[in-house]
Amino acid sequence: MNDLKVTASGSRGSIAPRLRVAIVTETYPPEVNGVAMTLGRIVAALLQRGHVVQLLRPRQFDEVSPPEQVDLEQILFRGMPIPTYPELRVGFPSRGRLLKLWKQKRPDIVHVVTEGPLGWSAVNAAHALHLPVSSSFHTNFQSYSRYYGMGWFRTLIEGYLRRLHNRTLATMVPTRAMMQDLQALAFDHVTLLSRGVETRQFSADKRSQGLRERWGVGADDLVIMNVGRLAKEKNIGVVVAAFKAIAHRLPTARLVFVGDGPERKQLKENCPIAIYAGVQQGEALAMHYASADVFLFPSLTETFGNVVPEALASGLAVVSYDRAAARELITTELNGVAVPGNAEIDFIEAALSLALNRQRQSTIRKNAAASVAHLHWDAIYDRFVEVLSDVIQLHGQQHAGAASIKSLDLVESGCRLD
Repeated sequence: MNDLKVTASGSRGSIAPRLRVAIVTETYPPEVNGVAMTLGRIVAALLQRGHVVQLLRPRQFDEVSPPEQVDLEQILFRGMPIPTYPELRVGFPSRGRLLKLWKQKRPDIVHVVTEGPLGWSAVNAAHALHLPVSSSFHTNFQSYSRYYGMGWFRTLIEGYLRRLHNRTLATMVPTRAMMQDLQALAFDHVTLLSRGVETRQFSADKRSQGLRERWGVGADDLVIMNVGRLAKEKNIGVVVAAFKAIAHRLPTARLVFVGDGPERKQLKENCPIAIYAGVQQGEALAMHYASADVFLFPSLTETFGNVVPEALASGLAVVSYDRAAARELITTELNGVAVPGNAEIDFIEAALSLALNRQRQSTIRKNAAASVAHLHWDAIYDRFVEVLSDVIQLHGQQHAGAASIKSLDLVESGCRLD
């Protein structure tokens, strides 16, 4: 597209091409998960910056038609529930429909967010039409396999993901550690696209004594919290084990789970005294975060873990394994505790030690919010557009180079080009 747009800063002296971006994903708001929420922010930012977005995704449960919005075209596809994520749907293969759509109105670039059959079809269709393609790596599906008795399946999943992503000219990942991990697995064109945190939403100022009273805790009682999907791959059992160790020493401590998932019933049986607050969003979510004291996040499968910076911004003392967002954001004893390795006993001991030392908690919590105050989403949005623009340029160079080689071959074979 040839028209121009003003950049996010609104500066008239800084203009960039207005892009038509086709985004292919199997999850999108109002679905609640890290991928959907991050993508929702990026799409909103693209529209705000004057770009045009074609969003291609499976039809969500009970969805009739998506709301109309200027410069946003939503194309819905048939899908089926994901076995371990029944609340989400995976799109069916749709190469033919994508070819028809993009022949009628070519996007400047195709960005594939999720790696299901719909994402694979999008890569195939884009290659057939000589469109530039970028992708994101959001979910460690290959690591999930061991939590569902399919560890043998890991190599096959890694091979599939590598083939898909290596057919794109950029695979965006949220941490430097993930970049190194994928590069070690022979993924090409891996580039960093970090995550931000909305500090105007998540803040210690949202703390509510009224909410704490509804939880049955006093002003000085300790509240342990976990936010996220209640599922095996989130290592939720470690949260319960750590809390039981804490409650043995601090009987008035309470555990609050914010979120829902397939393990909720089992968790209630194992830990009936915990509070199960369900899914919370917006200001209610911010209030829940800020009304806790210590945040436990033992997941070993995250590519990032948006809840870590959200908890830090909310002024909580975070205990997490030293990986993904925690490795990027937490300095132990300064603004949280990053537990080395992956041993459950080390995590439990770290959580118990922090829970028993209120002075240490206080010091960490005072530093937590300031440690993520610099994580502005605007910089993330600008970086996303920068990567898309680089991919478009690289694709053009490769295409021009291939055309030059073909022309040279024709001349050498005695063919005339005019």
